[in-house]
Amino acid sequence: MIVDKLYDSVKKRGNVCVGLDTDLGYVPESTAGSCKSAGDAVFEFNRNIIDSTCDVAACYKVQIAYYEALGIDGIRAYSKTLKYVRSRGAVVIADIKRGDIAKTAEMYARAHFEGDFESDFITLNPYMGFDTIEPYLPYVMNENKGLFVLVRTSNRGARDLQYADTQKGKKLYEIVGEKINDMGKKYIGNCGYSSLGGVIGCTHREEGSKLRKDLDTTFFLIPGYGAQGGSADDVSVYLENGNGGVVNSSRGILLAYKKREKGEKNYGECAREECIKMRNAIWKSVK
Repeated sequence: MIVDKLYDSVKKRGNVCVGLDTDLGYVPESTAGSCKSAGDAVFEFNRNIIDSTCDVAACYKVQIAYYEALGIDGIRAYSKTLKYVRSRGAVVIADIKRGDIAKTAEMYARAHFEGDFESDFITLNPYMGFDTIEPYLPYVMNENKGLFVLVRTSNRGARDLQYADTQKGKKLYEIVGEKINDMGKKYIGNCGYSSLGGVIGCTHREEGSKLRKDLDTTFFLIPGYGAQGGSADDVSVYLENGNGGVVNSSRGILLAYKKREKGEKNYGECAREECIKMRNAIWKSVK
């Protein structure tokens, strides 16, 4: 199961998931000026970040919207980025947040688990119903792929719907989490976690320990660290003995060079230092 590869990566390298949510404006002029197109500049920036961090990061998350915004040129950069991460032996999560039914979902599954956009994990939005997840499950079972399904997100608006009370006396996100945990029992790896994982934002720490206990076999993708206000102490309650989850940081790592004297010519080195700082802070909090 692909979750075993991710679990082992966390064990060896720490919990950091580098978010390659790369806006063209993040790319230093010294890099962008030497490239033929915007897509080439984004990929070159990503390649340097990956090369500089692959031994201190558990995985990479690539948010497709940043690449779609650049048109065909950006989509080429997206595909090249996914392929490059996998060529380095690292785990890559395609952050696509799809949520549709039947044949449409089958096509999304084919698009993002095969061919030019192949990734190891993808993110899904289940709030249209759990039948939106079913078309992806054959890939989890037979093709060594994984899913991260939105359960409780890190944004302020999460309370608009995810915290709605249900007739079962639980919040809606709790029902979703329990369902994902139950569905995932068929896809548990040797590590004890399932390749059917959940997205759990770290910015609502008060519920963290209960979620970790209730969703005992669900591996977490944890957004909300850094720029969104989450800290290492917030993150630690969502982990079990330091594992069972990866913690995403995008701008904090990609733009680390703006906060260091080394400057834009050493943005890869600055990203590496930020990864190590984040990893060590999480380790310290867990211990």
